[in-house]
Amino acid sequence: MKIIVFGLGNFGTALALSLTETGNEVIAIDKQMDKINLVKDKISHAICMDSTNELAYEAVPLNDADKVVVAIGENEGAAIITTAIIKKLSTVKIISRALSPIHDTVLEAMGIYSIIHPEQDSADRLTKQINFKSTLENYQLDNNYTISEVRAKPEFYGKTLRELDSIDTYGLTLITIIREKEKKNLIGKKIMVKETIGRTNPDTVILNNDILVVYGNNKDIENYCMGEEEYDLRNKNI
Repeated sequence: MKIIVFGLGNFGTALALSLTETGNEVIAIDKQMDKINLVKDKISHAICMDSTNELAYEAVPLNDADKVVVAIGENEGAAIITTAIIKKLSTVKIISRALSPIHDTVLEAMGIYSIIHPEQDSADRLTKQINFKSTLENYQLDNNYTISEVRAKPEFYGKTLRELDSIDTYGLTLITIIREKEKKNLIGKKIMVKETIGRTNPDTVILNNDILVVYGNNKDIENYCMGEEEYDLRNKNI
């Protein structure tokens, strides 16, 4: 995959190197040339630029990237502005670092829900999450088994779990379902938040855009997700 990492502090540098080591094409961006020099020979490409300057993005292939990580950790304002510019200029999936609770709130108000806290999430864990194609979030139990969030397939919509045997067909165990719900954030803005519905039962109905939390073998999860990238591309072009 092509990943762009903004911010080469300790976390951003570790992430850029880890992603490169696992076979990704990484572009790293920072405004300090000394940080660029540290990684330029170890990753695909490094760009020295001020990410808060919208005009500078002409040199950044945002629309060719699979994902963008805003890993800026020294300046909360710069991190927010960078995220806003990326969101304005492209439809690429954004994973953004939050530096405080209010930063979380601002990102949610902007429609960013892939939020990371490096104090809690290591670069290695995020690398595994990014590399696990077409899943949303992952908790890797060992080298073979993972708990993953995957999109419900359109053919599941409106059906009860009793009516579905497709999940079992994939060899996956359904743990729970995550569903979007409208709420107001701290500044009174209506936002969509994701909440689990708790324990499922045979009468639980799968709704449009539900996220299934499943447990299974990594290959079984990948088999379930086959075709998701093409689905994302079609929706992106609508």
